[in-house]
Amino acid sequence: MNERAMRLRGLIRKESLQILRDPSSIAIAFILPAVLLMLFGFGVSLDARHVTLGLVVEQPSAAAASFTAQFRQSPYFVPQEFPDAGAAQTALTDGRIEGFVWLRADLARQLSAGHDPAIGLFVNGTDANNARIIENYVQQSWTIWVAQQTGSANPAPIAVQPRIWFNPAVRSRDYLVPGLIAVIMTLTGALLTALVIAREWERGTMEALMASPVTMAEILVGKLLPYFVLGMGGMALSVAMALWLFAVPLHGHFLTLALASALFLLVALGMGLLISSVGKSQFVSGQIAIIVTFLPAFILSGFVFDIRSMPAAIQIITHVVAARYFVAILQSVFLAGDVWPILWPNLLALLLMAAIFLSLTLRRSQKRLD
Repeated sequence: MNERAMRLRGLIRKESLQILRDPSSIAIAFILPAVLLMLFGFGVSLDARHVTLGLVVEQPSAAAASFTAQFRQSPYFVPQEFPDAGAAQTALTDGRIEGFVWLRADLARQLSAGHDPAIGLFVNGTDANNARIIENYVQQSWTIWVAQQTGSANPAPIAVQPRIWFNPAVRSRDYLVPGLIAVIMTLTGALLTALVIAREWERGTMEALMASPVTMAEILVGKLLPYFVLGMGGMALSVAMALWLFAVPLHGHFLTLALASALFLLVALGMGLLISSVGKSQFVSGQIAIIVTFLPAFILSGFVFDIRSMPAAIQIITHVVAARYFVAILQSVFLAGDVWPILWPNLLALLLMAAIFLSLTLRRSQKRLD
C-alpha cells in the first residue's frame, strides 16, 4: 500500500471514529430525517377531508333530503344543519364552517314544474384549495342530481371515463413524501458536512492536519466518504419510512433510486463542505446551511409549489436549486417508474452540480491559516 493510500485510510478511520463518538452526526443522519418525515408526512396534506359544510333547507322535502344525503355520505364533508341562511352565514364568518349550501323553499315546486332550480353556495375562500374542492363537488353533485330528478339528461355523444395515472388514489401524501425526502436529505447532507471543517477550526485540530504531509484533497476525501456512507444510511431510512410507514408505492427500480440518491448526496455534501470552508464557526456554518440549502429546497424545488405556476424570473432561479432535480427524479421513480426521458436530464444536472461544488470546495480549501 503506497503512502497516499495509507494517509487516506488513516483519515477515513479517524473521521469514522469521530462520527461514532459524536452523537450529533448520528442524530443528523438518522433521527432528524425520521422526525421531519413524521412531522411533515403526517402534518402536511393537500387533501381536503372532514370539511365542515353547512346545509340550509328552507322547506324539507323528499327532493331536498335526497340531495343533502350526498354530503352526509361523502368522506370529504361533515355536514351541519342550520335553520336559515343568516345563521349559516354567521357560522361561516365565525369560522365554524367552510361553506354552506342553501336550498330555497320552492325547490320541490320548481322540479315538479320541470324547471332547473337554483341553489345558493357560499364558500370561505381563505383556503383556496378547500374552496375549489367544495365548489367543484357541489356543482358536480347538483348537476347529476338535477338530471336524475328531472329526467332531462340525454345520453351524451361522448362518454367520459376518467382515469387518474400515477396517483390513482389521489393521495397528496404519495406526492409529497418523495419530494419531502429530497428536502430532508438536502438539509441533513449539508448539515453533516457544514459542521465538519468548522468544527476542526474551532477545536484547533485543523492546524495539526495542515502541518501533516496530507494534502487538502486527501483531507476532503477523508471527510467526504464517511459522511457519504452515513448520508446513504439516512436516505435508506427515509425510503423505508416512505414505503412501509406512509405506504407510498415505488414503481421504479431500487438501483435507479440508489444512483440518483448517491448523486444528490454528493451535491448536498459538496455544498456543506463549501459552506464549512467559508464559515469557520459551527454556528455560522449551520445557519448558512439552513438558509442556503433548506429554504430554497423547500420553496423552489417543486416539493409543494408547482414551478410552472411561479413567475418566469423565479423559474429561472429554480435551475440552480439541486433539490429541484432530485424531487423530479423521486416523484418519477416512486409514482411513475423509470421514465428515462425525465430521469436522464435530471441525473446529468445533479452530476454537473456535484462536480461544480466539489471543485469549488477543493479550490477554496487551501493549506493555510488565513
